[in-house]
Amino acid sequence: MTAAISTGASSPDRVILPSPAEIRRSLPLVTVRGLRVAYDEHVVLDGVDLDLFPGEMVALLGASGSGKSTLMKSLTGFADIAGGSVRVAGHDVTNLASGELRTLRSEVGQIFQQFNLISRMSVLTNVLTGGLHNAGRINIAGSFSSADRQRAMHLLERVGIVDKAKAPARSLSGGQQQRVAIARALMQRPRVILADEPVASLDPKLASSVLDLLREIATEDSIPVLVSLHVLPLALKHSDRIVGLRHGQMLVSAPTPDLDADALAVLYDDGEAPDENH
Repeated sequence: MTAAISTGASSPDRVILPSPAEIRRSLPLVTVRGLRVAYDEHVVLDGVDLDLFPGEMVALLGASGSGKSTLMKSLTGFADIAGGSVRVAGHDVTNLASGELRTLRSEVGQIFQQFNLISRMSVLTNVLTGGLHNAGRINIAGSFSSADRQRAMHLLERVGIVDKAKAPARSLSGGQQQRVAIARALMQRPRVILADEPVASLDPKLASSVLDLLREIATEDSIPVLVSLHVLPLALKHSDRIVGLRHGQMLVSAPTPDLDADALAVLYDDGEAPDENH
């Protein structure tokens, strides 16, 4: 955070305080300290620390079983926290009542590898479902407010598929369906976005376009985006920072320009090299 600055001898007691925007940029929206998650005797995460700041895209790397998905689940209360602290968008995840947990989850947009769309419903309706938490009462006909519909159409335009609004979700390509899923997440007005292997089922060109879109959203909306990936070149090209897990421990946390494939090799055992073909 920018320090208070004196305005000079003529006004010795006057200081210029940082603007709210500067404060928001300087404070993390996600703070994890000493996180430990265990299932029975098996420790999945051990002593993990993580900060996510507004406006940044952070790639989460690690081999299968390293704890990437569990870390994401812990940020929304879907993984039982055995130790440490987790704060997300002002919520203490380790001490939330059920009602507060629902509020937290409404403020975290989640994007998955399998899209999780309702295939028979229109693209527009799928996007509208993202705003159900804040939509208020839906009338007997099941219609949404005109304001919600306008916002959903705007989001479809933003992700580049507004022309598909009336089409059933099942008729879209994989890349288009993932864009619908992103628009649906934005419909929540999220404060944080978690994307768990969002491009694993897409070809390289589509994968890059989806990651470009997520990074644009992070920058323009000041939303931290945490995206787990298994392809090193994509992580190195499309992220501002990389964090890496190995056997439940965080071994890497650094700005992306400071890293390369050799520096990230520590995250993988012999014979477990990540996909480098994208």
